[in-house]
Amino acid sequence: MTEISSSSYVLLPLLITLIAPFAVWYFRTNINHRESVSFIAGAATFLSVLYLVPKVLAGNIYTYTLFTILPGITVSFAADGLALIFALVASFLWIFATSYNIGYMRSLNEHAQTRYYFCFAVAIFGAMGVAFSANIFTLYLFYEIITVFTYPLVAHHQDKEAYSGARKYLVYLMGTSKLFLLPAMIMTYVLCGTLDFHLGDMVQGIFPDDAPAHWVVLTYILYIAGLAKAAIIPLHNWLPSAMVAPTPVSALLHAVAVVKAGVFSICRVILSGFGLETMDSLYLGIPTAYVAAFTIVVASIIALTKDDLKARLAYSTVSQLSYVVLGVALLTPLAVAGGTMHIAHHAFSKITLFFGAGAIYVATHHKKISMMSGLGRKMPWTFGAFGIAALSMIGVPPVAGFASKWYLITGAMGAGQIIIVFALMASTVLNAAYFGPIIYKAFFEKPVSGVNLDEYREAPMTMVVPLCLTATISVILGVYPQIFHQFIALLGG
Repeated sequence: MTEISSSSYVLLPLLITLIAPFAVWYFRTNINHRESVSFIAGAATFLSVLYLVPKVLAGNIYTYTLFTILPGITVSFAADGLALIFALVASFLWIFATSYNIGYMRSLNEHAQTRYYFCFAVAIFGAMGVAFSANIFTLYLFYEIITVFTYPLVAHHQDKEAYSGARKYLVYLMGTSKLFLLPAMIMTYVLCGTLDFHLGDMVQGIFPDDAPAHWVVLTYILYIAGLAKAAIIPLHNWLPSAMVAPTPVSALLHAVAVVKAGVFSICRVILSGFGLETMDSLYLGIPTAYVAAFTIVVASIIALTKDDLKARLAYSTVSQLSYVVLGVALLTPLAVAGGTMHIAHHAFSKITLFFGAGAIYVATHHKKISMMSGLGRKMPWTFGAFGIAALSMIGVPPVAGFASKWYLITGAMGAGQIIIVFALMASTVLNAAYFGPIIYKAFFEKPVSGVNLDEYREAPMTMVVPLCLTATISVILGVYPQIFHQFIALLGG
């Protein structure tokens, strides 16, 4: 039996991540202290979230209302199983990202590093706020905080290409949130009289039985369109364009905060807003699953055509994010488990891939896959970790991606959706087709004419160690998928 109680402790992860950016700014003249702040804040945030784990696993949901704006509209926070999945991943990966940031930013002697670390920390604060949001209004506020403070990170290089990519990033994400997400929130309040999520039971949503079906359906469509951070086609183009950012920012965008905020928000809206019962009765789930399956396959095909490593990884992300959406949209317990687990499983694997791409660039200044022949023999740790993460994306056991895909395929079969099963199998083949050649080139091909491999060696250890550790964790999550599955079992239904 789920017990919901009030506790101010749920505010601690947010308080730590709120203080961290200002501490970064305070120590701006001492780079060692400035970067230590991010390490300390990341560890403290993770421990504060970890403290909640046994309490939530015992069947408790903790909530806290900061203040009330109108009846039914509050700034409130809650810690349940779904919140802890996102919060644990974001806070834990912040620690690894900080180490990697130091190696990357110092090796390339990047400018505006204090601004960079400040905005990075605020983005994590936004991610914590999204994770612990107890209602749609609070989620909306922190969703926008992430967008605003990741814009300077995307535009970090401050050249024409960076400003163009950042402008598209802002137009897509702010535009969709204002045009679609904000009206969806207003319509929810009109129909329900509240914006609070229904926690502890993913079957029963917040929409009353007498709410006009056509208005509920329209509200749902607005939510899916407004949460463009999930990068569902056709609202995906901002993601490849944002690849102009430094590689650690790409890792933040693709693995830690931004896109995970998008798919997490969709999970929260479907499971704690509409509920599986409403989704099923209004036939909202399967059409959403088909849109997600289309995104999975098409984005994978586009990834095949990209020679730029980060561009290929970007379209891989577009594809992999829709695994999460597809899972919850199928509405079966196994599919929902596979989708929500993939929030964590994809995060560790994808951050490894982007860390690898950044390490390759720092060590060789190569971005093109066609120029990477033979590099694996000079950078075995980087390409070895990259290979493990690629196996996870493909869905090869025992790496984490296999567990997610197994649950998704089993859930799709349980729902009688054979077309979805074929889409997932096709994506596996396509994933192998665009990741396999990278590993083959790195270890088995001769270097490109004019490239002297003796000039290259591994990137700094502050970069290589984090990517090896995240790759190792991807294997651990594959061997022990119950690590995150136990949180999903708490959602009810």
